[in-house]
Amino acid sequence: MRIHSFEFNLFGVNTYLIWDESTLQTAVVDPGMSNRGECEEFSRFISDNRLDITRLIDTHLHIDHTMGNEYVEEQYHVGLTAHRADAPLGEMRAAQARAFRLQGAPETPVRIDIEANGGDRIYLGEQWLEVIEVPGHSPGSIALYSPAGGFVVTGDALFNGSIGRTDLAGGDHATLIRSIRSALLTLPPDTIVYPGHGPSTTIAREQRSNPFL
Repeated sequence: MRIHSFEFNLFGVNTYLIWDESTLQTAVVDPGMSNRGECEEFSRFISDNRLDITRLIDTHLHIDHTMGNEYVEEQYHVGLTAHRADAPLGEMRAAQARAFRLQGAPETPVRIDIEANGGDRIYLGEQWLEVIEVPGHSPGSIALYSPAGGFVVTGDALFNGSIGRTDLAGGDHATLIRSIRSALLTLPPDTIVYPGHGPSTTIAREQRSNPFL
């Protein structure tokens, strides 16, 4: 299993491509492209590596992680996979744009086509990603764990030396801490953590030194 990251939009969202090396079936995770240049960079990588986009996954439905959803859906003809508990956030995308004073940001509601639940496997060729529920930053936040790849994409739940904010709609600090401790820190210590913003880390490093945990 391979993974590649981009940093997009003014929020510095990490957008990921995850693919099976034998079939090149690929998942797009949290597409944050917000302008033509970012979309061209994204599509150029896909074309240069002959990737086959078969899944679109949002770890949660805050607007910064969904800015490129329509582009991916239209260009690659895939529907959105996300957790149903975040559907209200998807409906509130226009309100989110106003709250952050975003000019030109997409305001159409985000629609979930395929529901992701804890324990589900999302297959890319012969490889798969396990859906892990990590509510707290948002009610329907999920992480994506690749045992074969030795990594987990955590969205805005767990960062390098930090955790997700919980002062937005649907956030709850105590719930987030429980989610991280029970669902993420129990992964193998050498698991690489790819967060929704900022640099990667490992489970062992966060167990040892994350000041919020």
